[in-house]
Amino acid sequence: MSEAGMTEGEIIYDWNLIGFAGPLTGNRVQLLDETLRDGIQSPSVVDPSIEDKVQILRLMDNLGIDTADVGLPGAGKRAVEDVTALVEAIRDEGLSIKPSCAARTLRNDIEPVIEISKETGVEIELLTFLGSSPIRALAEAWDLSRLERLTREAVNLGVKAGLPVSFVTEDTIRSSPETLERLFKSAIDHGAGRLILCDTVGHATPDGIKALVGWTRELVQSMGVEIGLDWHGHNDRGLALVNSVIAIESGCNRVHGTALGIGERVGNAAMDMLLVNLKLLGAIDNDLSALMAYCRTTSEATRTPIERNYPVVGEDAFRTATGVHAAAIIKAQKKGNDWLADRIYSGVPAQMVGKHQVIDIGHMSGESNVVAWLTSHGYEPEPALVAAVFRAAKGSNRTLHDDEVMAIVRRFTSAPGQA
Repeated sequence: MSEAGMTEGEIIYDWNLIGFAGPLTGNRVQLLDETLRDGIQSPSVVDPSIEDKVQILRLMDNLGIDTADVGLPGAGKRAVEDVTALVEAIRDEGLSIKPSCAARTLRNDIEPVIEISKETGVEIELLTFLGSSPIRALAEAWDLSRLERLTREAVNLGVKAGLPVSFVTEDTIRSSPETLERLFKSAIDHGAGRLILCDTVGHATPDGIKALVGWTRELVQSMGVEIGLDWHGHNDRGLALVNSVIAIESGCNRVHGTALGIGERVGNAAMDMLLVNLKLLGAIDNDLSALMAYCRTTSEATRTPIERNYPVVGEDAFRTATGVHAAAIIKAQKKGNDWLADRIYSGVPAQMVGKHQVIDIGHMSGESNVVAWLTSHGYEPEPALVAAVFRAAKGSNRTLHDDEVMAIVRRFTSAPGQA
């Protein structure tokens, strides 16, 4: 890793770590994966088969994700069947990941969760939710006394059944402190072990999160209790990922996400990006070698294409055809320093997710790109061959496809007088 005795910190001066305080709680950051519930509420995805859901669950486990929301059994017969099968898979395969289930603050939603837990012998975290914002109350003609009653009854029902209960306020970021205080106190007084703060419509900004999480922590501390604090964010303003990091810095010790960011409307915080960024920030130390399989399996199972320029897992994530960039990578490789080659023009080390840097050939390339490509594909970079490929690249207006380069190689090597 080091070059001439230099440390990693000297090779890369990382301003990101100067201001990153990590979780204020001092606890390990936990992750709750919503792919199999909120993720498949996307209007454009296919609800995966149970076989695909189990495989996605296994990959979550491989990535060290702590908890999976395995569904909302109150939605109907198929939901009950799928949730049961997923909980049984966790039990029978000895997976470390813990199951949770979403449920409205209604008996008809909560009782199926209790029954599945009893039938499988597996403890299921109850994520019981209700709308808390004044705009929702206006639309529904709800009053605060009704919300308090629903909160109290739902938490009591889960606690009496022996389930760990997390209380979820939808649209927390647009809810008044007066309403939140009464609902949070009611939930905590009746046994909720976690509060889940939600940005249900993707309204939150970093400053809003700091204010909300800070206020919530002060309220909890004033009650003299210790409970978990979650952040659940959506991406309507394109801020879901950064908001999740801010939530951790502000004091949340568990954040939610979905594979590829799929979910309601434009989606949730992307779990794959959370894993990568939290690892780079030192907040987690999970093995991410299964990240590609997690994203590809979810993509195929839900019929969600992965764009070529999608960070880390997209096809272009670790490719370059630019001469200056490629030359620097090649120089590092010639030094025998793979660590350096993997970082000099990449903010995410490819090896962290089981990938590698790829040098392509295009109109912005130098001859070193051609030499590197030929060598990596097992061809001797003869000067005449290099020149032929280089001419083709400069005559193009894009990056050449591998089969186009191979066609030049074949023509050159089959020409009379060529080796």
